[in-house]
Amino acid sequence: MPMHDRIIPYLERAGLYHLARLNSQWFWLDEPLVSAFVERWRPETHTFHMPFGECTVTLQDVAFQLGLPVDGEAVSGCLGEFETYMEGGRPAWEWFEDLFGERPPPNKVKQMTVHFTWFHERFRVLPPDASEETVRIYARAYIMMLLSTQLFGDKSANRVHIRWLPFVANLDGMGSYFRVGYSGGFRLLGRPGLRWSAYLPPNDGKEQRVIRYRLALDRLTARDVSFIAARVLLFV
Repeated sequence: MPMHDRIIPYLERAGLYHLARLNSQWFWLDEPLVSAFVERWRPETHTFHMPFGECTVTLQDVAFQLGLPVDGEAVSGCLGEFETYMEGGRPAWEWFEDLFGERPPPNKVKQMTVHFTWFHERFRVLPPDASEETVRIYARAYIMMLLSTQLFGDKSANRVHIRWLPFVANLDGMGSYFRVGYSGGFRLLGRPGLRWSAYLPPNDGKEQRVIRYRLALDRLTARDVSFIAARVLLFV
């Protein structure tokens, strides 16, 4: 989904601009390296089991790598009672229509989620003469996609949950809300990590790279790992 220049001020205000830049243009994902690390991830303890001991992702690591604020009200991924936070008890889809100007077609909706393709198709092109209110709508759509993909992805991997409506309703005040705590940081490696554990690299050279990374991790000692290097390894 394009990051239009006019929505950048809203991303900066929300503290999400650095995260938005971590895409294929700015950030290269080494899949074999991630696969080798995930083999050492233990979700029951939220730690990587390394030859020299255990290591994990801290709140400071999340702030350092993703540029997310660590102060203010926490953003939670509440699934069960999110409708109780809807403005004035209004039906969720009515609020969605007010914030985005329309409702997705029925074939793009499943329970309380909207398929990614609707957001991609609807908000791909920002008109050159768009009003500021239209820009705000596009900013909300982009932030909804960020929350549902890069921060709080679920096993569907192709849907946006509308539980994020309370956070995008007030774009100007979003910066005071946006804090990712330990639970959010662990979630980054929890469900996605479990999904990645089933990853089988194709026979195009990646399998050999996974094997090389496994051997490199097996040979690591405490002297080989520095504070900054560990951060890089955990998130690259």
